[in-house]
Amino acid sequence: MINKTQRGTLAGVLATACLCIWAGNAATNDAAPATTNAAAKDDALFPDPVVAKAKGFQIKRNALNDAIIAIKSEAAAQRQPIPDQIRANLEWDVLHDLIFKEILSSKASDTDKATAKENCDKFFVEIRAKFPNEEALQAQVKAVGMTMEQFQKRKLEEFVCTAVLDRELKSKVTISDDQVKKFYDDNPDKFEQPERVRASHVLISTLDKDQNPLSEDKKKEKEKLAKEVKAKADKGDDFAKLAKDYSDDPGSKEKGGEYTFGRGEMVKEFEAAAFSLKTNQVSDLVETRYGYHIIKLSEKIAASKIELAKVSDKIKEFQTRQEVMKRMPDYRTQLEKEAGVEIIGIKEPPKPIDETAADEKK
Repeated sequence: MINKTQRGTLAGVLATACLCIWAGNAATNDAAPATTNAAAKDDALFPDPVVAKAKGFQIKRNALNDAIIAIKSEAAAQRQPIPDQIRANLEWDVLHDLIFKEILSSKASDTDKATAKENCDKFFVEIRAKFPNEEALQAQVKAVGMTMEQFQKRKLEEFVCTAVLDRELKSKVTISDDQVKKFYDDNPDKFEQPERVRASHVLISTLDKDQNPLSEDKKKEKEKLAKEVKAKADKGDDFAKLAKDYSDDPGSKEKGGEYTFGRGEMVKEFEAAAFSLKTNQVSDLVETRYGYHIIKLSEKIAASKIELAKVSDKIKEFQTRQEVMKRMPDYRTQLEKEAGVEIIGIKEPPKPIDETAADEKK
């Protein structure tokens, strides 16, 4: 079963893949061979002018357009319209993202590339675990206009860029224990842990390999199987073993079907049933869009504040990322200057008016 958090995570991943600036043949080597007569004719009929050039690469109009279309398509697929203030600067921002990606890629060492490959492989293992099968993952990727091959290539390039940034920026950021404690003390609400439950489930899926609903006859067969599993659970059969033997949820079956979650994280029918159970109680069949669930509650965890020791590493990572983002604009400007970047035929949009400053002048 894919919960709300997991679906949101994948949406973010796919958005990143589109925004992450893969341009296929966006960058071309300055030393490319001379074009043939046929290619020259094509260029005359369908011009593809260079919109940016620098040491070792150039970016053409079609590549920039493709990147912008990918972003708009992903936003449409997620039903998340691009805000007006972003849309107005989209061409300029995407072009500079493409330039930044090319410069970072050129700076990647063999170690950076090896680290990126390892992290990318781990990423796809984790993503695949959240889907019942490969076809379901491919369908989700296809929904935003990509093939799996394109998605994998884009993610690898993203991880290469991240490895370079980690080496060149993140490694130079130091966050002290005092800074971590101050953040913890200044943001108490962020560390309030709401009531949660630890529950296990067996999912008998009523979806086919393409995530489409089964026919009524096949669904009745699945319901019969779910009732049989429920009867075994009621008799006291090992619930973790039932999950491993029968569950169609790849994200939990190997750990006995167990999840720990709070309100708002699972689909509403599943959540309502889990929170209504008593400890060690087994639910009746719970139907969701994924199929039939048999749920067993193991523990109710009262609301509490998370101890500093348990979140200090995450706080430090968050503060490190924040500091990296602060340094990023100057770093990007420096890289573009060193690379001799030249923008051709695209004007920088006017900077937004600082309304606060304008009010102060009045």
